[in-house]
Amino acid sequence: MRTLSIPTAEVFEPLLASSRYKGAHGGRGSGKSRFFASQLVEYALVDRGFLGLCVREVQKSLADSAKRLLENTLTDLRLGEADGFKAYREVISTPGDGQFTFKGMNDQTAESVKSFEGYRVAWCEEAHTLSAQSLTLLRPTIREAGSELWFSWNRSRKADPIDRLLTGEGRPTGAIVVQANWRDNPWFPLELEQERRDDLRDRPDQYGHIWEGEYAKVTDGAYYAQQLAEARLSGRIGTVPADPLMQHRAFWDIGTRDHTAIWVAQFVGREIRVLDYYEASGQPLGTHLSWLRARGYGKALCVLPHDGANVNHVTAERFEDHIRQAGFEVNTVANQGKGAAMKRVEAARRLFPAIWFNATTTEGGLDALGAYHERQDERRGIGLGPNHDWASHGADAFGLMCVAYEEPQKARTDRAEKRAYSAGSWLE
Repeated sequence: MRTLSIPTAEVFEPLLASSRYKGAHGGRGSGKSRFFASQLVEYALVDRGFLGLCVREVQKSLADSAKRLLENTLTDLRLGEADGFKAYREVISTPGDGQFTFKGMNDQTAESVKSFEGYRVAWCEEAHTLSAQSLTLLRPTIREAGSELWFSWNRSRKADPIDRLLTGEGRPTGAIVVQANWRDNPWFPLELEQERRDDLRDRPDQYGHIWEGEYAKVTDGAYYAQQLAEARLSGRIGTVPADPLMQHRAFWDIGTRDHTAIWVAQFVGREIRVLDYYEASGQPLGTHLSWLRARGYGKALCVLPHDGANVNHVTAERFEDHIRQAGFEVNTVANQGKGAAMKRVEAARRLFPAIWFNATTTEGGLDALGAYHERQDERRGIGLGPNHDWASHGADAFGLMCVAYEEPQKARTDRAEKRAYSAGSWLE
């Protein structure tokens, strides 16, 4: 009988214990994906007929899956058909008529996910991209006696469903979660070590996320990457007090079936003081207004995008009218026409040197600004405008604030040279 030795880094030893929920998060080069791949192989060897499910949120093709990694793991361990493993186009068969299967969760429905019943382990790669809906579908479906759910990811933001599940206060009883980074990998390759050093030198704003498993501050290619880095270096992201004499302004991105985002700011002299940020998904309008009142913004001027004039499909009244009836002053911006999203980006870039952020209350919004980026057509190598994802809601509301900003008028004795910045503004 052949004895198989599977080398395991010390950081992953807690994950060898039995638990329904296991997670490993961290930066590049930690070996977390290879650890889980070798664990799947070990389980398949011990438990004949083992069914292992490998999922991602989006899997356009098997090239996006863990299949290649598992095939390489089998090769490294010198396991093949004689041992009961065989790679087919879509699955990998395992000893005793078991198999590894590869699926994308965003393609699943409450009906199709029933096909996962009977699987002993589900391993979710790049789990930071998993939606709350995907987790809701997956967790009760993997329910065989002794079944386990594994997650590997590099943390993106605290609000990600997987972070809330496994690193928040209410994480499942008995869950085992470890953090692993490049220094925890005894087999960290020299080639990656040079890349790590280059990133430390050339991309210090992203190094912590890429290599140390920190929450992402800036996405590669983000519209505001440079501006956010400069704001941090100059101390404009820190503690920002409110001016008790100035009006609060709440800038909205309205979501009827997705996210609603609100930035609260004051225009004080030539400064834009960003005091607070709010985001919620699937909540009624009253929830958003209650948040404003609870935070002391009950007299805020609510500035809405053009869809504030749209009719609520439930009440048949306009959103702006609902907000007025709740006691708020409201202004709705007219449609800016073609290229509106990039007009907001340019306005924000121009005004960024004058913007100050209260760090503790705007963290979620800063995450959104750091992740807001161009959608790419990889085949043609061209940009397609801002990507519409979780970050776009906060970024759109921020851009609206910058479009709305009225630079204070300069007092000049020569009226002919006076620039009336507020003339013709949609805020009038």
